Amino acid sequence: MSYCLGRRKIMAGSCCSTVEKTNTLAKIYNFLASLKVTIFSGICLAVSLTLILAGVNLPILSVAGVDIPIDPAWLAVLGSGFPLLYLAIRKLIFNKGILKISSSLLISIAMIAAISIGELFAAGQVAFIMAIGGVLEEKTIARARRGISNLISLVPELGRLIMSDTEEMVPVENVRVGDILRVLPGETIPIDGKIISGDTSIDQSIITGESLPIDKSVGDNVYCGTMNRFGAIDVKATKVGEDSSLKKLIRLVEEAEDNKAPTQLIVDKWAAWLVPLTLLIATITYLISGDIIRAVTVAIVFCPCALALATPTSIMAAIGQATKHGIIIKSGRALEDMGKVDTVAFDKTGTLTHGNLVVSDVISFDESSLSSNDFLSLVASAESFSEHPLAKAVVAHAKEQNIALQPVDDFKMIPGRGISANLNGKKILCGSEAFLKENNVMVDNSKLSQTQADGKATILVSFDDILIGMIALSDTLREATPDMVHSLNQNQTNAVLLTGDNKQAANYFAQKASISSVFAELLPAQKVEQIKVLQNEGHSVCMVGDGVNDAPALKTANVGVAMGSMGSDIAIEAADIALMGDDIAKIPYLKRLSNATVKMITMNICISIVFNIAAIILSILGVLNPITGALAHNAGSIAVVLNAASLYNRRI
Repeated sequence: MSYCLGRRKIMAGSCCSTVEKTNTLAKIYNFLASLKVTIFSGICLAVSLTLILAGVNLPILSVAGVDIPIDPAWLAVLGSGFPLLYLAIRKLIFNKGILKISSSLLISIAMIAAISIGELFAAGQVAFIMAIGGVLEEKTIARARRGISNLISLVPELGRLIMSDTEEMVPVENVRVGDILRVLPGETIPIDGKIISGDTSIDQSIITGESLPIDKSVGDNVYCGTMNRFGAIDVKATKVGEDSSLKKLIRLVEEAEDNKAPTQLIVDKWAAWLVPLTLLIATITYLISGDIIRAVTVAIVFCPCALALATPTSIMAAIGQATKHGIIIKSGRALEDMGKVDTVAFDKTGTLTHGNLVVSDVISFDESSLSSNDFLSLVASAESFSEHPLAKAVVAHAKEQNIALQPVDDFKMIPGRGISANLNGKKILCGSEAFLKENNVMVDNSKLSQTQADGKATILVSFDDILIGMIALSDTLREATPDMVHSLNQNQTNAVLLTGDNKQAANYFAQKASISSVFAELLPAQKVEQIKVLQNEGHSVCMVGDGVNDAPALKTANVGVAMGSMGSDIAIEAADIALMGDDIAKIPYLKRLSNATVKMITMNICISIVFNIAAIILSILGVLNPITGALAHNAGSIAVVLNAASLYNRRI
């Protein structure tokens, strides 16, 4: 029988001969462990306590000669107690070694002891408090896996197969290595392959994170899941199915998710000695006093309810404070681990930078005869018919500068190369260095050296077959980035740049951000490998990214942080934390919040231990009985909750 035991939910496996029965028990468990049933149990306990304090005699139900009071606390015992008893038995049967002993076993022993002497309220109360802890734990630690399904949805289902000069749409799983597929503008490439015909520009940000479409021509490689932006191309399949880049990316996310086991409850860590210690003290108390009531009271107050609440309540308060600052924290483990981070790895585009290309330089090579504004007018006019992102950025810049556009005709776009048009009766070319050289325009490479060193994209422009200037475009560094990196360095935390962009752009922005460790031109798997290298060197790594290509790295890192506003849904789902305002300056704040949370958890554990020790002593002395012991038990839990709540409004 195979079970996946989470903090609250149990999923039955399929390798058991009694699967149907197991599924039924699992469904009952999950229903009774739900928030609605836990709330109902609390209401029943409140009614039961009211009746007890009012001195109301409960009606008696006689079953097989045994008188059973009809007490609302029975419903709390059933609703909150059954899941604990069920989980305790399952762990006893299926867990190995010391893991057989758990907090649920200790609570079950206390419940059974209380029920055996007719103290239903006390039995229901300890079960109810543990149920609350379980609900809080589920809310703060459970991880969503929707990102994987979103990734899978990016894989095209059909491909246009070329066979004997005919086209046929076929399922992608039927495509074999060596097959020829035609990909039209606007379509997603269904396989990894090599272009054998046509020129185009490919948006491959899903794989590399690069902000610009990449010009591709015959002999260039293309990847599954990337978007063909402009020209029609024929591609020879080199990797298909599970071997494709996108499928490998999906597997990386799944493997990283599986490798992150859920954090074990602190009460379960201590249960190995709590259970025998409880039984020992309760037995000694009974043997010395001869009073079974005292022994049962010891078992009740020994239950680690306040200890169970110490971690989840502190984490809930911290998550609430983070939410006020525009930060979504999806698990308590991530919050705790953030304080241990000593290395923060950043993606570049959309993370350290805004992710939007803007015109940075308008350069006329002969200012005396053609001013920068006149040159910009020529280029923007020619590019006004183009759908390329660079062209749109140039036109937008011209409009911001109130530059008038001129009429053009005979516009042509050459995918992966550039555009040509007629303006004032003369031919204008705008595009790459290779495009102008193909049209017999002389290009002086020295004029490009500085912009290339700065990692900028360039549009070269010729007018009447003479090179007249160029326009450089660049992403822009987020204003908060340098101060954020400086703050991390002051807190003995190293910053590392992991990007799919070219080395020139990576080095340029790393220098502006004061980041010394740079790894450029990385595919998703290479980002994962670099993070693993850092982890193997003993570093605790936080990865900050925004794109689909960052998802495996976000999952592999000790803590993953996604840029929430402009980041992809898949990156956000893969991450442990999302910055909804894309305010990267919040990274140092996250570390401070994590440290404060860990201190609060430690303090709450100390409070819970002090309350438990005091209650145990009073129970041994006979000062407390099961009901007053249960109420004292509640006092410890309330103290922990109130102390944790103070974290919500604390200045971090």
